[in-house]
Amino acid sequence: MIDQVFISFPVADLQRSVAFFEALGFTRNPAFSDDTAACIVINDTTSVMLSSHAKFREFTPKAVCNTADAIEVLISLSRDSRERVDELVAKALAAGGSTYDKPEDFGFMYTHSFVDLDGHGWGLLHMTPQPAP
Repeated sequence: MIDQVFISFPVADLQRSVAFFEALGFTRNPAFSDDTAACIVINDTTSVMLSSHAKFREFTPKAVCNTADAIEVLISLSRDSRERVDELVAKALAAGGSTYDKPEDFGFMYTHSFVDLDGHGWGLLHMTPQPAP
């Protein structure tokens, strides 16, 4: 069983990206942060490692994706209500993020999304529990 998940992202401006995620209500873990990277705690088991491009390149021989032209990954986070989905998207937009779609209601699932300052896509969803057959 996996105990924790750390997702790493390259960012152009570390301090600006930290401020963005803090505006969403997430916290920075100083034990895993320095001048080149910052650990943003999403919840008890999931964290995002924001790294300068130079720091990120220490972990991979591949080029950093140009998110203006391509998407490298979509991260999806579940929320406990539709309102909480919309609340987080609104915070992201207010903090300088953007969105490329409108909320969608599939009956059993409500979704919306935002794009952070570095072009990484974040999907938010709320699943409605289905009754047992």
